[in-house]
Amino acid sequence: MSAAAPRVATLTITTPGMRALVQDAGRDGWAYLGVGRSGAADRPAMELANRLVGNEEHAAVIEVTNGGLELRFDASTWFAVTGAPLLVRVGTRARWTHEAIPVSADEAVRLEMPARGLRSYLAVRGGLLVEPVLGSRSTDLLSGLGPAPLAPGDVLTLGPPVGPVPAVDVVAPVLPAAADEDVFLPVRLGPRADWFEPGAVDLLLAERFEVTADSNRIGVRLGGPTLPRRNDDELASEGVVEGSVQAPPDGRLTLFGPDHPVTGGYPVIAVVDSRALSLVAQLRPGQGVRFRTN
Repeated sequence: MSAAAPRVATLTITTPGMRALVQDAGRDGWAYLGVGRSGAADRPAMELANRLVGNEEHAAVIEVTNGGLELRFDASTWFAVTGAPLLVRVGTRARWTHEAIPVSADEAVRLEMPARGLRSYLAVRGGLLVEPVLGSRSTDLLSGLGPAPLAPGDVLTLGPPVGPVPAVDVVAPVLPAAADEDVFLPVRLGPRADWFEPGAVDLLLAERFEVTADSNRIGVRLGGPTLPRRNDDELASEGVVEGSVQAPPDGRLTLFGPDHPVTGGYPVIAVVDSRALSLVAQLRPGQGVRFRTN
């Protein structure tokens, strides 16, 4: 008689909140086909959540925008939440982010709204085993690749544990800026800074910009002063990267996020340092942004 197959553990989404997506480290190497990297917007937070439950750093997690996620597990396990700090309710217990949390079968888990920051990351021991597309389980909102945004009733399969839960009670979080604090982003000027009037760079580095409500993973739209251009010619479409600060004809800057297009036809005046992209991931509507050179 053959041994019974091991039971596959799952979690079920009760409500996704404002938006909940499956994300991992993204899909590198497909830009020549017009497919961007995508992946977790705050990658250090994703990697930390995975480490807290003994996963490989790039295992698939749930990226939660502004809290509100509710789910249930069908088996006892461990999970962790990092990124934007918030209250985590496990049954009748109150827990916090940045710690490994045990949960029993059929116990309800809810993430409240964060007091600061925007995106939180929920990692489960074993990771999430959704079907990969082009080598990644990430949801790309621009291309439509990867799993659909999570909806009530969605069931996600959990992978087998790959390592023990580390013997650490809690880790010190790197807190996002408060909603009333400006975020300073280091940039490198160019590649098209010469398409702007000389005073445009001074404006970029001196003035305060504000995150607008029509921002998402594709790009953060910024309200603020218009940067005058010296060259109004059409720019041939060229490659762009995450963190590019692009200036369309209306002068409203767009700061590209992880689901950005791989090419663009508007001049890029500066690019945010890749080490600061986690700060961009946590920007909230209405928050102030200031740029500075390295």
